[in-house]
Amino acid sequence: MRALAALPPPRDPSGGTYSLALVCLGNICRSPMAFVVLERRLAEAGLASRVSLDSAGTGTWHLGEPMDHRAADTLAAAGYQPSRHRASRFDSDWFAGHDVILVMDQRNREDVLALAPTEADRGRVLMFRAFDPQAPPEPELPGDLDVPDPWFGGRSGYDEVLAIVERTADVLVRALADR
Repeated sequence: MRALAALPPPRDPSGGTYSLALVCLGNICRSPMAFVVLERRLAEAGLASRVSLDSAGTGTWHLGEPMDHRAADTLAAAGYQPSRHRASRFDSDWFAGHDVILVMDQRNREDVLALAPTEADRGRVLMFRAFDPQAPPEPELPGDLDVPDPWFGGRSGYDEVLAIVERTADVLVRALADR
């Protein structure tokens, strides 16, 4: 079994809110799905006041738009409330306000790392699936920890993303509870 990633220490060691940013390409599928699931899981664990969440994309195509209807439909069918989301863009200012930046794929990782103001900020960028208990035990290729982009596929791609997000969110919530 693969060792799961560890969350970086908080930027503010005085014990304030720990902040996560979830990042994908357009901020209409994967990262908002992860946001909705994590938000609920954190509330259920009693951590909503100790952990803050944001989501963004590295691209600008969908700024201000709601979540993709297929992502929203998948979440709604599973009992989640996806309607509040509006796409935003990740930029270098996000580093100052977030303890960890969880990216959905290798391309997102490269884009986010290119914006990191410092080497310490680069260390706060992690693959989302680094916390997935079903991720490949020994990732060998750069894309082995990618959350697949469901945009060009059918409903099954969104179902797959939701399954990845839910099991990964459970591990993340346990790690955050242990902080």
